[in-house]
Amino acid sequence: MSAQGIQVGGLAPRFDLESDRGAHVSLDDFDGKWVVLYFYPRDNTPGCTREAQDFTAAIARFRKLGAEVIGVSKDSVKSHGGFRDKYKIAFPLLSDPDLEVHKAYEAWGTKIMYGKKIEGTLRSTFLIAPDGTLAQIWKSVKVDGHIDKVIAALSTGESSAGPASAKKTSAKTVSVAKKSASAKKSAGTKRTPGTKKTARRA
Repeated sequence: MSAQGIQVGGLAPRFDLESDRGAHVSLDDFDGKWVVLYFYPRDNTPGCTREAQDFTAAIARFRKLGAEVIGVSKDSVKSHGGFRDKYKIAFPLLSDPDLEVHKAYEAWGTKIMYGKKIEGTLRSTFLIAPDGTLAQIWKSVKVDGHIDKVIAALSTGESSAGPASAKKTSAKTVSVAKKSASAKKSAGTKRTPGTKKTARRA
């Protein structure tokens, strides 16, 4: 993490948190995939419910683009389970009660609520590329219209970047091709015993 904090192009902080299903979910589980990681203040509140419902309604679009959605709040696993069942949420909800991941992503801090300054979750969304870098960051998220912005950014990123595995395969192919070409060149210039090397004029 840089001194300037997290930023587009930098590595996304790694995490390993318990989910609404009771299993642990880590960023490593999604290597080679796009990840939409969003932080929200609290289960069952109006804005957070609409946001979760919007992501759920668009989940097929996200997965068609090769992305998985993950929600994070400081609520308990039990709270997440009830929230999931009540609103049929179709993606993992992770519990971060110690706020370690919130703070790593700078999604916890001072905000104004009902005219007062309080410490709390800063509604934020992070688009993580298949290579683990941050492709896009949205802070102070407004729920209305937010999903469309994320899908638009993902669509552009998906078409320009492509899967990380494809890049690795391509690089490997190029490397093999270079070795092959080098071998052929070496074989073509190899002299047979008893022959003289012909001098070239500049």
